[in-house]
Amino acid sequence: MSETPSSKSVVSLNKSDWALKNLFWLALITLVAFLVLGFHPGLEDDSFYLAAIKKNLNPALFAHDAEYFSVHFQATIFDKLIAWSVRLTQAPLAWICLVWQFAAIFFLLHGCWRIARRCFMKSEAHWAATALVAALLGMPIGGIAINLADQYLHPRTLATALIVAAIVAVMDRRFWLAGVFLLVAFSIHAIMASFGISFCLFLYWRERRHRFSDFSSAALFLIPFGWLFDPATDAWRQAASTRGFYFLGHWHWYEWLGIFAPLVLLLLLQRFLTLRPADIDALKPFAEAVLYYGIFQTIVGFVIMLPPSLERLRPFEPMRYLHLLYLSFFLIVGGLLGTYLLDRRPYRWALLFIPLAAGMLYAQYVLYPASPHLELPFVRSENGWLQAFAWIRQNTPDDAFFATDPHYETLRGEDQHGFRALAERSVLSDYEKDAGMVGRVPSLAPRWLREVTALEGWRNFQDEDFVRLKRTLGVTWIVLSHDDHQYSVSESNVMTCLYENEQVKVCRLY
Repeated sequence: MSETPSSKSVVSLNKSDWALKNLFWLALITLVAFLVLGFHPGLEDDSFYLAAIKKNLNPALFAHDAEYFSVHFQATIFDKLIAWSVRLTQAPLAWICLVWQFAAIFFLLHGCWRIARRCFMKSEAHWAATALVAALLGMPIGGIAINLADQYLHPRTLATALIVAAIVAVMDRRFWLAGVFLLVAFSIHAIMASFGISFCLFLYWRERRHRFSDFSSAALFLIPFGWLFDPATDAWRQAASTRGFYFLGHWHWYEWLGIFAPLVLLLLLQRFLTLRPADIDALKPFAEAVLYYGIFQTIVGFVIMLPPSLERLRPFEPMRYLHLLYLSFFLIVGGLLGTYLLDRRPYRWALLFIPLAAGMLYAQYVLYPASPHLELPFVRSENGWLQAFAWIRQNTPDDAFFATDPHYETLRGEDQHGFRALAERSVLSDYEKDAGMVGRVPSLAPRWLREVTALEGWRNFQDEDFVRLKRTLGVTWIVLSHDDHQYSVSESNVMTCLYENEQVKVCRLY
């Protein structure tokens, strides 16, 4: 067992953790990681998060569909925090999100570097561990539909940065500080923080130098929101069926391999560490905690995900423990590479990290080919969908209610951007992202099913179908794709199109 760090050594470590020279290099690594990962506000889940922030700033928005994020977001301070930042600084929201994204990545990598400093003796190992995590931030984790970090400001990244800070605090025996970090993480992203609490308890148990109650009292938490326990319904089951990662039986073989391969490798590492090489002896407690955490959470995940009787618990996404497992695993691998392979030979670093970063960068371009890699506030997008969303935001009333293809995020050139977040207007339920929210909040299921059913056969809609949407659901505006809709607006007697580009038409119903 490794020795308990003395108060003097802890103080010395923490002081150098914040040395300006080290912070400079971490900021540089963060910049490179940001450039490789890309930045896409309004992408995927940000269709909810960014919309919720904008609703906080302008309550007049989303008069028809705010429930898609207002119920679920009772469990997080994230949207309130970002909105408060805008009010405090009076800076544009786009710039605030950019700054928060950069800060979240910086503190995530800073925490990884601090963990590496406590696990490895060589400085090369510290920087290699951090650089490997930085290069792989955009890596998708098989089966659970998330990356190590997202291409937009997500509460998961902020929560993860707080979790790694809590891990450092546990390693330093500063348990009260770990409890504070975990409680703040829980207020931002409850699911991720729960995994962080589990990991820190295993790490504390592995260290076992203080009484269990000293730490556990700081990690208590409560989920006071009744929507978490709404019963399952047939409509909810239909929405949940669109989330393949809720069903282990739907996972591919390589996704199953992604569960067990890290655990097997960690077991082999344990055998290697029994040789107790002096330069990585301090790694043993952390590596064992990662292994025990992975085994325990795998068992918990199977217990929750496999029995049909526990289907309502699947949206708690117990298999997303893999996020923290992979983050820790890559940190360990990077530290070992720095210790035994990279050393202080620049050409070895270049041979490893330049192709790796280039490959990850190429993957991001392939994922979102119709959008700028960095959708910065001062960059004008050539994406026709984003241009249409901007026109809608600037030229339609706040209470406008839109309808569009329920699969619009998968259409050519759309690149998974969310209508609500970027157009800032209400829209009928979609099949791609809203179904995921319904999986978490079953009370939304009847509305979701009614609206997606009303949109069935969208690509063959005629005048009478649009009239029906207006009469039964209150729709006042329509967004049509040139590629996927054969409807002839020029012959329509029920709408007029006020905006058009090469990909999209925006039309108002009479």
